[in-house]
Amino acid sequence: MKVVLYKLVEIIAIIHEKIMGLNDAHAAAFTDKELHFLVMGVLGMGMIFVVYPLFKKLAQYNHVMVIAWIYVFTLILVLAFAIEIGQGFTGTGNMEFGDIVFGVFGFFVMFAVFAVIRGIYHVICRALKKWDEKIEKRNG
Repeated sequence: MKVVLYKLVEIIAIIHEKIMGLNDAHAAAFTDKELHFLVMGVLGMGMIFVVYPLFKKLAQYNHVMVIAWIYVFTLILVLAFAIEIGQGFTGTGNMEFGDIVFGVFGFFVMFAVFAVIRGIYHVICRALKKWDEKIEKRNG
């Protein structure tokens, strides 16, 4: 886990240095905080331009559960990494990538169980609705 985190930090540091180099080379004179403001703002807006049309299309076809799943999955990833990083810094546990994998897998399995139960519920509801419509046609 530490190896993965150090590699990510190294990549971020390289990107940071390249942006700072561009800033210095063009005499833009942005502070580190201003660069964070600009980079995160641009990165966030870039993600909005990708995520918004996707979510809009999913909502248009009434796939709100998919939107919820993507949102919760993202939060689970962030939380799993935060817990492991917290354990590494505080020494309250072992910081292991396997813990993240198993935690996320736990969400997948429990969501799969939920999806099966939800699917069965919807099948039963549709069958009851069709059955009710048949009875109404006979009596109607």
